[in-house]
Amino acid sequence: QVELIESGGGLVQAGGSLRVSCAASGRTFRPADMGWFRQAPDKEREFVAGINWIGGDTFYGDDVRGRSTISRDTALKTVYLQLNSLKPEDTAKYFCVARQSETYVYSAEGLWPFWGQGIQVTVST
Repeated sequence: QVELIESGGGLVQAGGSLRVSCAASGRTFRPADMGWFRQAPDKEREFVAGINWIGGDTFYGDDVRGRSTISRDTALKTVYLQLNSLKPEDTAKYFCVARQSETYVYSAEGLWPFWGQGIQVTVST
């Protein structure tokens, strides 16, 4: 059984930075890719960032590219998302995702079988 536990969300002022983390539990779980989606109120869920677990290749959604960095600690089975130059429109619930089958398509929700509960990030003006 795989569980994804997010942490690090909260309230931050516009222009500030925040890092969210996601630890994957499950002794036999070996991720191929991990990533983040987000969903703002009354909006569709959108892809934020993804990382290939072995090679470390990273991929970003258009809205955060250049302002965010995804990284991982393979020993801890933890993925991190650093968000910089935050804007009020970054306010959303951020979901950690993981999968055990490698694919080069990161932005499709249906290709991620494992999801965390989500963590709230709120950016104030």
